[in-house]
Amino acid sequence: MLVEKMIFNILAFSFFVYILLTMIRKNDTSYLSILLVQTLGIALNFLEIIFNIFTGLASKIIMYLLAVILPMIIILIEKRNIHFLEFRNLILAKICLLFHNRKQAKILLNQVIEKYEESYSSHKLLAQIYEKEGGMRKAIDEYVAAIDIRKNDYDSYYKIGDLLHQLGKKDEATTMLNNLLKNKPEYYQASMLLGEILCEQEKFKEATNVYMEALKYKPNDYELYYNLGIAYTRLNDFQSAKSCYEKAAEINHLLYNAYYSLGQISLLYHDIEKAEDYFTKSLYGQGIDAKSYFQLAKICLLKNEKDKAIIFINKALEIEPSIIEEVEKESIFIPIRRLIIIPNKEEVKEEAKEIYHSEIEKQAIEHLENTFEIVEGMGMVDIEMQKKKEERLKEIEKDIEKEIIDTNLE
Repeated sequence: MLVEKMIFNILAFSFFVYILLTMIRKNDTSYLSILLVQTLGIALNFLEIIFNIFTGLASKIIMYLLAVILPMIIILIEKRNIHFLEFRNLILAKICLLFHNRKQAKILLNQVIEKYEESYSSHKLLAQIYEKEGGMRKAIDEYVAAIDIRKNDYDSYYKIGDLLHQLGKKDEATTMLNNLLKNKPEYYQASMLLGEILCEQEKFKEATNVYMEALKYKPNDYELYYNLGIAYTRLNDFQSAKSCYEKAAEINHLLYNAYYSLGQISLLYHDIEKAEDYFTKSLYGQGIDAKSYFQLAKICLLKNEKDKAIIFINKALEIEPSIIEEVEKESIFIPIRRLIIIPNKEEVKEEAKEIYHSEIEKQAIEHLENTFEIVEGMGMVDIEMQKKKEERLKEIEKDIEKEIIDTNLE
């Protein structure tokens, strides 16, 4: 019992002196709370010795916890270059965030930064709070501070690139993301964001290079193939785009936008059957189903399947009434126009729903549509006409060959 008391007192007073000297050395009054807690634990021990009270097991546990265990934990934390104020305020700040009290969390974190500017965790958490609040410039400053402290913080590099992109500073975002990928080429999100920014800047060749490099590290990622297909589409390299869309759809059978793009590319190559198959597969894609029904209706009219065409075009208008404007532009619908259920003006004026998942997707689809219009000139009817012309030319060639053979025989 006496030995145990001696050990307790030696440890308690040693830890007390250590914490006191640490407070003086760092000039940090936050350690006062630890000293007060230790004092309480030591006082309980003296009361036990002098007055023979607080002798139970629970009392001993409390004494050791306050005077020995808690300061020992603080010392171990200090050995890891984490200051007590930093440790305490980070915990309190996270508790505040759990209760959605961002203001108090920021106060606690700024207290740490004012005292210990090199606190990486405080800068990082403060950056995340500013980002959630929409204070993008302040968030960037804090992420930069975090990187200055920890050079290999690649997540902060990415966050800065993303925030610069949101602020419209695309060149700065591109520089940041390129630097990140030089140091960590397998960083998937950075490749995706950089590719998107390059496509927005119409630097499609550079975007293909970024996606191709990323595929070395994620060779079976359908999004990379899909975005690569978009970049090739904008470069008018439709054969490469087709290969990428097919690969993306092979990996993810629910990638309906890829099927829709494949349908449009098939139309460019005058492959009506393939186009019909792809548009059918894209029917279940949210936001593109109306477009798919619209295209299928046109294909059915080309194949003289008027009943199916009527069903498809009415289904398209039921989903997206504004498609009536495109229907009225297309002469191919004239034979069935009286059987089309025309939506009222109020339906057409309704705010259009979001059709595509991103701006670069929308632009790629529009590019395919515009290219098709340019190539075909008169619209989809020209596809059938072109086929007939090709068949007629083949017949003429066969007749000429036959005449030459007959002449030689004579």
